[in-house]
Amino acid sequence: MINYTISIIGGGNMGTAIAEGLIKSKLFKPENIIISDIRQKHLEVLKEKGVQITSDNKEAVSKATIVLLAIKPYHVDQILNDIKGSLQPSKHILLSIAAGVGCAQLQEGAGKMPIFRIMPNTAISIQESMTCISHINATTEQEEMVVNIFNHLGKTAIINEELMNAATVLGSCGTAFALRFLRASMQGGIEIGFNSELAQLISAQTVLGAAKLILESGRHPEQEIDKVTTPQGITIVGLNEMEHQGFSSALIKGVITSYSKLKK
Repeated sequence: MINYTISIIGGGNMGTAIAEGLIKSKLFKPENIIISDIRQKHLEVLKEKGVQITSDNKEAVSKATIVLLAIKPYHVDQILNDIKGSLQPSKHILLSIAAGVGCAQLQEGAGKMPIFRIMPNTAISIQESMTCISHINATTEQEEMVVNIFNHLGKTAIINEELMNAATVLGSCGTAFALRFLRASMQGGIEIGFNSELAQLISAQTVLGAAKLILESGRHPEQEIDKVTTPQGITIVGLNEMEHQGFSSALIKGVITSYSKLKK
């Protein structure tokens, strides 16, 4: 358990998801988690679990060692300007999940201090996020601490910052891409005879199992596909029809289109 206090500036979907994940991980005591947001009503559930809530960003920073910006990119400069006087380089570690906001911009607003740019996804609320991390001005011990936090919330990868936009698309947008595949699988299941509840259960567990096969074995997806595609079998004809309809191409184009949009 980490005895430091973490303050999350921003109580939107990602801010609350991170708080939920931290509570479930038991890495922080609930009372050592603070969320600052001007909208207090939707944070009441977290307050009931022991999390401190406030609308005063400066107060949240002053009480914490780890400060996490869970805000929209266009709010970053304003928030940093507001809390800069409360940030102490010798005390604080600054984390940000604001998409497209680089470490240099964060340092310009906060001053020279340990800064981590973090890209998780919404599965962080159930401790299954893929979180990519880059940083500046951090010690090895600080890097290890931040990685440890997010390893308790899923899996992590330290990456070069120039890959962070790509990580945003593959890891964060990728959640929506995967869920759209899941929805389509469910719709197909309903058409061949299952009710919606069973179609969802079978499809979701199948996707979960497929992902775990890759994560735990380290094998390429095609190696696992080869195990279930017998000659003239039902799997290969289904796969081939999907490819004829542009399945892989559409997904690749979607990833590249999102990345192109983020770079603009």
